[in-house]
Amino acid sequence: MTAREALLVLADGTTFEGEPIGGEAPDGVTGGEVVFTTAMAGYQEIITDPSYAGQVVTFTYPHIGNYGVNASDMESARPGCRGVVVRDLSRRRSSWRSSEDLGSFLERTGTPGIAGVDTRRLTRHIREAGAMPCAFGPADPDVLRAAALAEAGTSGIDLVAGVTTPEPYTSGDGPLRVVAYDYGIKATILRHLGVFATVEVVPASTPAAEVLAGQPDGIFLSNGPGDPATLGYAVEAVREVLDSGVPTFGICLGHQLLGAALGGTTYKLAFGHHGGNHPVRRLSDGSVEITSQNHSFAVVDVPGTEVTHVNLNDGVVEGIRCTDRPAFGVQHHPEAGPGPHDATYLFRQFADLMLGSE
Repeated sequence: MTAREALLVLADGTTFEGEPIGGEAPDGVTGGEVVFTTAMAGYQEIITDPSYAGQVVTFTYPHIGNYGVNASDMESARPGCRGVVVRDLSRRRSSWRSSEDLGSFLERTGTPGIAGVDTRRLTRHIREAGAMPCAFGPADPDVLRAAALAEAGTSGIDLVAGVTTPEPYTSGDGPLRVVAYDYGIKATILRHLGVFATVEVVPASTPAAEVLAGQPDGIFLSNGPGDPATLGYAVEAVREVLDSGVPTFGICLGHQLLGAALGGTTYKLAFGHHGGNHPVRRLSDGSVEITSQNHSFAVVDVPGTEVTHVNLNDGVVEGIRCTDRPAFGVQHHPEAGPGPHDATYLFRQFADLMLGSE
């Protein structure tokens, strides 16, 4: 049987050969902003992470799909990314937890992909030229190039509106009461919060007054996709939350919105931080944590805060703490899902902050 051919074309015209896998767009063209992740495992959690909305995820590890997929490792109800790029899609799954192979999962969920790509060459190109729009599929090269050039990328677009919950819901059964703003929240985060709190998850556009009316013990600002500069409504809500004095904790996009609400500056990284092996220094004691990360934007120069963590690869601010109110945030993902658990203590810090012992 002859494999079908597909191409991945970047906006700058760079082209990669491969074969289509998973779902297929009606016109044979899938577009998005191409990024790479260095995680060696956890592909299912990555694919279903809403923070990848608008992006095509390239896996740098060559063998993807080895252990299949299962319902327990879903970070959301459906894949969050536009598509996936892999070197070698494993056709045989090997895990007692597996209920389905990755290829079938991609096909069932309508998630397009391309396999057989020289992902090492692609990753080096992204590192040198930066993340950029792309298009892939079995279509004509000129059609793919035009589609890549027509892609808007992730700057200046509100991607949160497409992933936030439409209605409030409750998760966890801990004794404290937390309201979580859903900018694209992951299931693993809710599991960590649920250990010590009953969490009311609310839409990203929920007014702060409505949240504060319930007198929560704490407010959580979740991860999510895209450009924080487009989320003026969220920044205003966070500003009101901070003025209320309710303990607040932000992760990833939530950290950026926290910084923006305090007057910080957000900006886009050249190719972002995506993977499960990013070294971060905790400035309070100089210890180094290996962290899970997934973000294309960052925040800097935040008034009224102290920097608590920095990325050892490029110096990006990885954590801030307010000096005059009970609020802090981190750019990396302490819940992992997937990745190392070095930073899980931050959830305990949030609980202590709400209990008044931090």
